[in-house]
Amino acid sequence: MTAALATLAGPMEQFEILDIIHLDLAGMNISFTNASLWMLISVVAVSVFMFAATNRAQMVPGKMQSAGEALYQFIADMLRDACGSEGMKFFPYIFTLFMFIFSCNLLGLWPTIPGSPHALHTFTPTSHIIVTFALAMVTITILLVYGFYKNGLGFLKLFVPSGVPWWLLWLIPLIEIVSFVSRPISLAIRLFANMLAGHMILKIFAGFITALLAAGPMVGWLAIFPFLGNIAIFLLELLVAFLQAYVFAILSSVYLNDALHPSH
Repeated sequence: MTAALATLAGPMEQFEILDIIHLDLAGMNISFTNASLWMLISVVAVSVFMFAATNRAQMVPGKMQSAGEALYQFIADMLRDACGSEGMKFFPYIFTLFMFIFSCNLLGLWPTIPGSPHALHTFTPTSHIIVTFALAMVTITILLVYGFYKNGLGFLKLFVPSGVPWWLLWLIPLIEIVSFVSRPISLAIRLFANMLAGHMILKIFAGFITALLAAGPMVGWLAIFPFLGNIAIFLLELLVAFLQAYVFAILSSVYLNDALHPSH
């Protein structure tokens, strides 16, 4: 029984992708999973929030309108700082990217309703590298498509910075290409690793609490220490949820600036 409880309380169980509605298409699994569910919940939550914030806007904004306007201004200022006023054409994408990642990170910290089926447990889509890598590849795809559209072959100046001595022209482009290829990888791993590690630590500390309480009153009182530690880590994870969405969004903005100014 102890082994079974340890398995159920394992820190990696929360990252398991489970089918909610099983679907097959020509032998390919296209099931609606718990990851799909929580990404859908994130999209709905952001949509409802933005609708509530922008519907019936008033000269003297209420709480929801103030929050929506603050987020809009925050992302707009960030994008202008990274790309200049010309970069505002990317605002819809960057704002959507930030809000989606932030909501996924935040909703993943909600406690699971006791007794709910495993497939309906709280899930953090951004704790899976396939999700974060897909988001990173969207940014890189926009960068490449718009970069060539706007600059033609001049976009390739991105790999040959101005002012490079002629005798380094064989080396610098290779370094720049490796740096460019590593962009989506670093974007994906940074977000995925932070979400994975934080949720694992929370689950491990929760396991300590359960184990100490189950050991009896002699040592049960020690559970207060991992309990307080879990509260501290949870508060830190709230900050990390915002910071990682911000880092992903600002780095995406910096990368998209290369499509506007490849020779800089």
